[in-house]
Amino acid sequence: MVSQADYENRIDEIPNLTEVTRKNLEAALELEIGNAQFYACAARKSESDEGKNLFKILGKVESEHASLLCKAIGIKKPAIEEADICGGDFDENLNESHRREEGAIKHYGQFLSEAVEPRAQEIFSALVAIESDHLSLSEESLS
Repeated sequence: MVSQADYENRIDEIPNLTEVTRKNLEAALELEIGNAQFYACAARKSESDEGKNLFKILGKVESEHASLLCKAIGIKKPAIEEADICGGDFDENLNESHRREEGAIKHYGQFLSEAVEPRAQEIFSALVAIESDHLSLSEESLS
């Protein structure tokens, strides 16, 4: 904990983005919005409370990632529209979740290697770590 006077708000637009980093942040935003839509769909279609809760929590986290990315780019967060992009089966959705998280980790690792801005590097590094945690959750549920 730090005192409010010592707190540095670093959740603002990143100044002087390179074109590559801007493009990668925008691609990450698109990925996060798509994942948030998927998880919302999976939560709606889950028959068990456990499935509803798991997918709802993952969707909320993905939505928060989208908010962070929008702030880094300096744009307003787009609405996350309801989409019918999931199956009705829990295991099928869990497998799709696993595939999505692996893809996100791969993309964010690449984006991290291309970023030159320290704050962008920090964001992509954190996203890799968080998505890896999501992957662990889906692996546990698949077992």
